[in-house]
Amino acid sequence: MAEPCIVRRDEPSEYYLSERCHVLEHWNAAEDAQASVARIRVAPGTTTQLHRLRGTAERYLIQSGRGRIEVAGLAPAEVAAGDAVFIPPDAAQRIANLGDDDLVFLAICTPRFVPDCYEDLEPEAA
Repeated sequence: MAEPCIVRRDEPSEYYLSERCHVLEHWNAAEDAQASVARIRVAPGTTTQLHRLRGTAERYLIQSGRGRIEVAGLAPAEVAAGDAVFIPPDAAQRIANLGDDDLVFLAICTPRFVPDCYEDLEPEAA
């Protein structure tokens, strides 16, 4: 991106992923490959799919709700609004919603998230 810009959305365009969460992409453009920003929403009682992002670091900025984060190299830990979690590239990860309300956080990826970097680490169902 060579020029400053503002991105506006007329209507929210949240979508559901088989990873067991809802995503609203705020910023993810090929012209700015350095980073992407998405709002993630996890329903009560749900744990996201165990996965990793190849070559992509991720930061979770918890906005609301209460969860348990699991990241390779870090003991499982509870997180809540105001907490931030750094997930290095290639680290196995998942998050569980421990509360009665949605768990909502921003996911900031560097470089930007692209579907090819996502790797499902859950075993195939028999």
